Amino acid sequence: MNQKQLDLAVEKSIISREQATQLADLWFSKTPTTPRFDFTHVLYYLGGLIAIGAMTIFMNLSWETFGGWGILGITLLYAAGGIALANRFRRGDHIVPSGLCAAFVVALTPLAIYGLQQGMGWWPDETAYRDYHRYIKWHWLYMELGTLAAGAIIAYRYRYPFLLMPIALTLWYLSMDLAPLLADGAADFKLRTQVSLYFGLAMLLLSFWIDLRSSRSGDYAFWMYLFGIITFWCGLSLQESESELSKFVYFCINLMLVGVGAVLVRRVFVVFGALGVALYLGYVAHHVFSDMWLFPVALSAIGLGIIYLGLLWQKKENVITRRARRYMPSALRELLEQRRA
Repeated sequence: MNQKQLDLAVEKSIISREQATQLADLWFSKTPTTPRFDFTHVLYYLGGLIAIGAMTIFMNLSWETFGGWGILGITLLYAAGGIALANRFRRGDHIVPSGLCAAFVVALTPLAIYGLQQGMGWWPDETAYRDYHRYIKWHWLYMELGTLAAGAIIAYRYRYPFLLMPIALTLWYLSMDLAPLLADGAADFKLRTQVSLYFGLAMLLLSFWIDLRSSRSGDYAFWMYLFGIITFWCGLSLQESESELSKFVYFCINLMLVGVGAVLVRRVFVVFGALGVALYLGYVAHHVFSDMWLFPVALSAIGLGIIYLGLLWQKKENVITRRARRYMPSALRELLEQRRA
């Protein structure tokens, strides 16, 4: 809801000007505790992401001088401070800063596990922590599994949607680091793409389950959908096949992603599905019909036909969706109605 929508409702005599003012006062008095795109929340997220980045992707080698136990001790102090701030912000009903501080604690977990492994002499090679975000290695798995465990505990304790961001990112990392373990350290490209494909599909199914369970309390599935579709789509797009049928199936899967995105009102599906469709059409244009002057003409006609189908769909959308929802499970029906609203 925004002021322009309220003004439109007044113009159409749906509500009075006095009611619009009261609704605006109620709405805007509550939004500071929820995510919104304004300068205050930009500062929240900028500060939070800088703090998280400082202890993750921007970590430098100077920290290695503290040794494993030193790294673990400093990390635990940071984590204690993060939990204290999260609790303080939560008591003040500052949900976004509290969620960012809790996510900061989750992001510290790989560093803490790295310090523990170094201190105990369990670290297997000469790689440093800063390589965790740069290279694919099987021994990152301990850090990732520990992060998932810590993330699950903290997410259960605080229940903020943003806490799913480090968890989803860690699952993405896990999908990449599983392949070297399965291949005994060998750089098997085919295996890596297959692991990414199936792991990403599992993440998407998990995201859908989370979406159904949490649709009334917040958008907990956003980050899982984002990293799930990245994992799945990259694994799918990197599959090697000379079969034209396989490439057409790839095209159909991406069309399906566009449709799923439209139904679930998840733009990330539409974006990656459209990229896949464009890749397939580019392949067809340059390799299959490269010498046929009618191909661009036919493709233009198909594009215009799709636009016309869109016009027809717009006219019949309410009737079709109303009938289709009769056969859907109640949880899915409620989710779609809420997304449409």
